[in-house]
Amino acid sequence: MSEEVLINVTSRETRVAMIENGILQEVIIERTSKRGLVSNIYKGRVCRVLPGMQAAFVEIGLERAAFLHLSDMINTHLQAGIEPANQIDELLHEGKTLLVQVIKDPLGTKGARLTAQISIPSRYVVFLPYSPNMIGISTRIESPEERQRLKDIALRHTGMVEQHKLTETKDNDETVMMHAVSSPKTPVEPGKNYGFILRTVAEEAEENFLCADMDFLCRLWTDIQEKETKVKPCSLVYRDLSLVLRTIRDLSGSSIDKIKIDSRDTHHQVVNFAKKFIPDLVPHIEHYTGERPLFDLYSIDDEINKALEPKVPLKSGGYLVIDQTEAMTTIDVNTGGYVGSRNLEETIFRTNLEAAQAIARQLRLRNLGGIIILDFIDMKDEEHQRQVLRTLEKCLERDRTKSYISEISQLGLVEMTRKRTRESLEHTLCRTCPTCRGRGTIKTAETVCYDIFRDIVRFTQQFETQKFLVLASQKIVDTMLEDESNSVLELEESIGCSIRFQVETSYSQELYDIIPSG
Repeated sequence: MSEEVLINVTSRETRVAMIENGILQEVIIERTSKRGLVSNIYKGRVCRVLPGMQAAFVEIGLERAAFLHLSDMINTHLQAGIEPANQIDELLHEGKTLLVQVIKDPLGTKGARLTAQISIPSRYVVFLPYSPNMIGISTRIESPEERQRLKDIALRHTGMVEQHKLTETKDNDETVMMHAVSSPKTPVEPGKNYGFILRTVAEEAEENFLCADMDFLCRLWTDIQEKETKVKPCSLVYRDLSLVLRTIRDLSGSSIDKIKIDSRDTHHQVVNFAKKFIPDLVPHIEHYTGERPLFDLYSIDDEINKALEPKVPLKSGGYLVIDQTEAMTTIDVNTGGYVGSRNLEETIFRTNLEAAQAIARQLRLRNLGGIIILDFIDMKDEEHQRQVLRTLEKCLERDRTKSYISEISQLGLVEMTRKRTRESLEHTLCRTCPTCRGRGTIKTAETVCYDIFRDIVRFTQQFETQKFLVLASQKIVDTMLEDESNSVLELEESIGCSIRFQVETSYSQELYDIIPSG
């Protein structure tokens, strides 16, 4: 499989496109005015403790207070070797300051989601300052020999000794197998016992690179701790790398054919970063100087516009309908114009197989997260159901964002979740329609006219008046004076008042004002 990364940089925004076999699979957009906050570390101040929710709101200097749950706290009781605290008010109180890290950007009306369990990733290693004596290996590294090699390197460099394995856990979008170890004989930094996770890209990495990463992260943590003591509460202590450098850091160099960058300054910055941390990637980085815009090479802008549409056509003639709401996202599969060549069950099976591949791509492309309901066309054959689910799971293996897929329910639905850490593509590029206010529909002119009639009747029952002036859009006034003219005359006779209409060009179809006088 060929993979390319296209990076388009302007003073206003940065766009990164992931191309696999010539097809856009993922696009990340970061605007200068709305840079993502995930992985940033702040000195927060508790502004409200909610015992009923086992959570707290923490001010970190943003417009809205951020949310911190008990499950994301560092249990100082447990670290001290005493009975662990199980109530949020045992750990936090209003006005308390603490170091916190953003794990979810503010989404819609919700503030950012925080954790006090800090983790800092580098190229090969994730640093866990509050998980002492823990070594983790990404479960995506399948070779037992390689896993053992990486574990031995980590143990040897930190001077730790393995005690026993713990259960699988997740950190930094990777599933890892954690190993409990004893206190180090020769700590990386005297007096500090830290934890580390060896990331997927650490597979086959040289020992000196891994050790350099661990040392670098320890020094970085020392700097963060020193800065925390100097800054005021609600201040930024550590900002994660820019979108471009985060992308380069997390790439698997051996699988990337080209990284094309259309900005000379950014290209220079990326090359210097790669020389220091990922030397094998340097030959794959090039400065794009073509006359055509970089994203036009693969019609990226056209694909982005298509990803904002609710309907996704399939090659067979079928299609998907994607409906994204605040509560969840639903994806409906339809055969459309595909009639097949054998029988109905075979037609449905082939449509669902194609839909499973398309769904996996759309989840990445649109960055859909949270609860997702997939409504495949009903299949009677259980083997067909299994094959469709396997296809979906296989296509999602290349997705760096973690997801969970359930079995097909009795109603023929597949429930799944996909981790949501930033806004979806639609929420990044679009805003709620001011006319329909996100409903997707507006009242018909006839409905609005009848609403006006009812409001006028209410006015006459409450106040004494002789005439009414109705301010409304051109469409509503035209409907009143033409299609509903008889109804207006009947109402005037019924209430004994005259009704006059005036066009307000700035009014939407549903907006109107009724002004009584006399």
